[in-house]
Amino acid sequence: MNLANSQLAAQKIRLLVLDVDGVLTDGSIYYSNSGDELKAFNIQDGLGIKLLQGAGIEVAIITGRSSNLLSRRSDELGISRVIQGREDKLSALNELLADSTYSFDEIAYMGDDLPDLAVIRRVGLGMTVANANPTVAEHARWQSRRDGGRGAVREAAEFILKAQDKFAQAIEPFL
Repeated sequence: MNLANSQLAAQKIRLLVLDVDGVLTDGSIYYSNSGDELKAFNIQDGLGIKLLQGAGIEVAIITGRSSNLLSRRSDELGISRVIQGREDKLSALNELLADSTYSFDEIAYMGDDLPDLAVIRRVGLGMTVANANPTVAEHARWQSRRDGGRGAVREAAEFILKAQDKFAQAIEPFL
């Protein structure tokens, strides 16, 4: 991975698409005795998404599993483009883009495992987490230092904002 090339690619990004399990979560799935499914989302990742949105960069989700928990979290974060239950993520991305003006060069995608590989290779900025599958890491143009579900999305958001010289303005309300 060449950081300079990744920064050039990040300058064009208008849409960040995220996988869920292993990216927005640590990939663990918890079941209660009553059969309820539980997932933990990192609050820092949520703020990173909000910073991107505030800077005019849209965020979307494509995930292989379906979950009411994800619907709730995406609603909380104002993410309206969400495709659940799709293992063929490249087809799902094409569907997501059907009514948009985004070119592939303007899209970043962050995934962690083999179902994400085709999209990571297709978009302008393929991103992955520190604990990604090695094959995915080999093909990604940028890799976080943080693990999935542990602030990797926040790190990716800040990388994109800094590459576009929007980071200082994004954090201005907090100073």
